[in-house]
Amino acid sequence: MAAAAASALSLGLAPIASAQGVPAAPAPAPAAAPSPTDSALAESVAAVVNDDIVSTYDLVQRMRLLSVTSGIQPDQNTLPQLQREALRSLVEERLQIQELRRVEKENKVDIIATDPELDAEINDVARGNNMTGEQLVAQLRSAGVGPETFRAQIRAEVSWQNYIRGRFGSRLRIGQDQIKAVQAQLAASASKPQYQISEVVIDPSRVGGPEAALQGADQLIQQIQQGAPFPAVARQFSSSATAANGGDAGWVGSGEIPAEVEAALDQLRAGQLSRPIVTQDGVYIILLRDKRSGSSVTMVNLKQAAVPLAQDATPEQIEAARVTLESLRPKVTGCADLETKASTVSGIMAGDLGEAEIGGLSPDFQAAVAATQDGQLSQPIRTAAGLHLIMVCSRRQAGAQIPTPQQIESRLFGQQLSMISRRLLRDLRNVATIETR
Repeated sequence: MAAAAASALSLGLAPIASAQGVPAAPAPAPAAAPSPTDSALAESVAAVVNDDIVSTYDLVQRMRLLSVTSGIQPDQNTLPQLQREALRSLVEERLQIQELRRVEKENKVDIIATDPELDAEINDVARGNNMTGEQLVAQLRSAGVGPETFRAQIRAEVSWQNYIRGRFGSRLRIGQDQIKAVQAQLAASASKPQYQISEVVIDPSRVGGPEAALQGADQLIQQIQQGAPFPAVARQFSSSATAANGGDAGWVGSGEIPAEVEAALDQLRAGQLSRPIVTQDGVYIILLRDKRSGSSVTMVNLKQAAVPLAQDATPEQIEAARVTLESLRPKVTGCADLETKASTVSGIMAGDLGEAEIGGLSPDFQAAVAATQDGQLSQPIRTAAGLHLIMVCSRRQAGAQIPTPQQIESRLFGQQLSMISRRLLRDLRNVATIETR
């Protein structure tokens, strides 16, 4: 089967790829007539998945689609990998569609994407590549990829994602304790270097073992170095949840990535591609897009309420100012109303001091910041200008740019849905009868 598939793939294939993982520019061409080889292969069997046949024609078509959308050039080194990945994806899609049909029948609901829904999805993909849906299909056809091959892949992907999100999404609850734990972890690593990366993660269990995963990673790196767009390769070959975003993992720091990956990143410069990195989770290929140093500098955002006093003010005047400021304390609930409430007390001036590095504050202000919880008023501070109460509205580690709670929740939600999807697919594979030929 491998030799036949490789032979068929070489017939008329002209892969063109863009960073979005689909053809880069419209080049409409008349539909090519099926080759005799394709017709012959259509009668052969590549695999049987619970009595559902995957033909060698299906396999060749998917190999062509993979080559076009990933930018990987087919040759004697890459053809086995293209064939392995194409067969894996076809088998998994058969399992997904079979499961969705079972659920549809049992629950009398419609789950599998309809043709109009597919048309809309394809048009969205095409718009991302500055072309129309018709131009996209024509471009694929000119590379020997039949429209139904592309539609079958999109149908399985969209239907499965919608099913997983619909069935499990409403049950998932990301607790505040989880979000706070991530925030604490990010804050603790804020003083360490941070990396903006894209990743391809190859799961050995999906490609035939650790050796196959390592060889596959080597081949993908060669193809990326020869011009295959990293996002397109990630979309087609990565098992990570970031695959849907072209492998974009954003900014990561210590504790968010495997130790082996972090060690490799320390040796890379921005713009460099890693060698294969073997970890417990799989084999990683990392593109380091940017790098920034961490910082232990704490930045605080301050507001104050003050009573002006001359430098030579008498003790009685200082005590009167203290009493005035203390009268404000029970009225203020936080930074949001400090200035408003201060304006109601005669003699008090209030204002926003902005953000400052804590080390740049006067010793008295540093001590007050350290001793005061965020959103609370400090004890009075005497300066040459008067008597002050300060409030810490926020504090952060410089350079950390910790994600918001909403961003962390969204990331955790996506990771959990991805894990559920992988587990369900693994269970379907374990109970399925799969024969490859």
